[in-house]
Amino acid sequence: MHDPAPDLAIPFQSVADILARHAAAHPQKPAIVDLDGGKEIDFAGLRAAVERIAAWLASRGVGRGDRVVVLSDERIEKLLVFLAVWRLGAIACPFHVETGIPHLRAMIAHIDPLLVLWQGELDGERILSGLGCAEARFAAWPEGDAGPGEVFASAAALEAGAAPAGGNRAGETACIFSTSGTTDRPKCVEWDHLGLWLCGLSSLDFTGMTGDDRLLEYRTFSWLSPQILALMPFLQTGLTLHMARRFSRRRFFDWIEHHRITVAIGVPTVINMLLNRPVEIEPGKIASLRLMTSSSAPLSPDRWRRFEALYGITLLQFYGASEGGWLCGNRHDRRKLGTVGRPARHIGLAILDPEGAPCPPGVEGEIAIRGPQTAVAAIAPSGEYRDMRPTRLAEWFRTGDIGVADADGFVTVTGRVKDLIVRGGVNIAPLEIDSVLLRLPGIEDAAAVGVPDPIYGEEVAAFVVARAGETVEPDGVIAGCAPHLPAFKLPKSVFVVDALPKSDRGKIRRDALKDLWRERAAEA
Repeated sequence: MHDPAPDLAIPFQSVADILARHAAAHPQKPAIVDLDGGKEIDFAGLRAAVERIAAWLASRGVGRGDRVVVLSDERIEKLLVFLAVWRLGAIACPFHVETGIPHLRAMIAHIDPLLVLWQGELDGERILSGLGCAEARFAAWPEGDAGPGEVFASAAALEAGAAPAGGNRAGETACIFSTSGTTDRPKCVEWDHLGLWLCGLSSLDFTGMTGDDRLLEYRTFSWLSPQILALMPFLQTGLTLHMARRFSRRRFFDWIEHHRITVAIGVPTVINMLLNRPVEIEPGKIASLRLMTSSSAPLSPDRWRRFEALYGITLLQFYGASEGGWLCGNRHDRRKLGTVGRPARHIGLAILDPEGAPCPPGVEGEIAIRGPQTAVAAIAPSGEYRDMRPTRLAEWFRTGDIGVADADGFVTVTGRVKDLIVRGGVNIAPLEIDSVLLRLPGIEDAAAVGVPDPIYGEEVAAFVVARAGETVEPDGVIAGCAPHLPAFKLPKSVFVVDALPKSDRGKIRRDALKDLWRERAAEA
């Protein structure tokens, strides 16, 4: 069992104090580089812009504790508005614009914000129609445009010192964001500034990032992971943050070379794309890159090894959750392939048996968390509010993930409780089977699920995606698994499909695969 360390490597500061500190230390240093927008802002300009936008928000009645929805894709303007909301001690609600209009409307209505800020290329009028929300549009920084009430043009007319004194405090709510979900209405999670700050310190502990780093992020800041792996370290250290609206296989290595990126964010989907369709690069062109992260979904040990061998890039696998931020992480100076690393510095973590007792090393159980680096609350799609503050004290929160720790404290996540395959009373973790399937020749993607069986209750079924130009036969897949799995874990049926159903963060939707199995069974 691991409990959090009490000390803070970097003491908490408000956004106002952070930006003042960086602007004084290195005013002309690039702060944020917008790779798609072709623009950047230095720390002196960042402080001035955030102060003016905060002054404009205050003129609209926004103050401490007010909820402000921010609707935008990933561009420098989104972060300027986001930071200005925090500057006032207000609550940023940066909902993901690809969630879908019906879900956006439902979440906005439930949050009941004081103000909605929307990026001008969106159909803001359609999204907000009938909701009765106060709203304002923002165009392109720095000038904005001449439209009535446009944020940047209105803010530019104000003095940078017009924002109220003070700012965000550690124990105040910082953010309400939605979890992934494009077909089902997602849940919302509420975090305070202290929790985000601690997660950011965990990110620094994992990666060793300092103010000299140049970080590349291409995911949406509407999610927790980019906030704690990119935005918080940016604020804490004064590193240069490079942002893109989405990953580009064609441009990825050019970004690294041209901007001398030192740390690149990664996810298994990106790693798989770069493995399945390799990009020829000269190693010297990406010599600045010292590591690449992987989180948001499981990464198989085989893919990890192949990626490092192909590109010569050090990968660090992390493990997080919407309610707990970083749970575990491999460190830049200590890692173990195939694991998600050791528990994060500021999280309490245990692997518990069904009775709630800690499991010894080598024994699987459910991963549970507690301590100050956790969310304040989780808000279900039904509107049910789960207060998580008891978890910050001593009450264990069960994550629903199954894992095992080795004698050195390195944790391997083996599956989800709901995804366990129960065959003849024996629990089988599908991730173990996935890992074997992904090592087989000709397979680009794969997943195992439990399907009904009249004798054993459940049997193992596998769904595989063949690599482009290759043919995969079900019998060959089963034969290929046989040397690596005991008989009771061996897939009894294999289906070759064009693609696996996944969430927008790359997690396999195993329920959808079970539905597909039922369709195939009905047709047989």
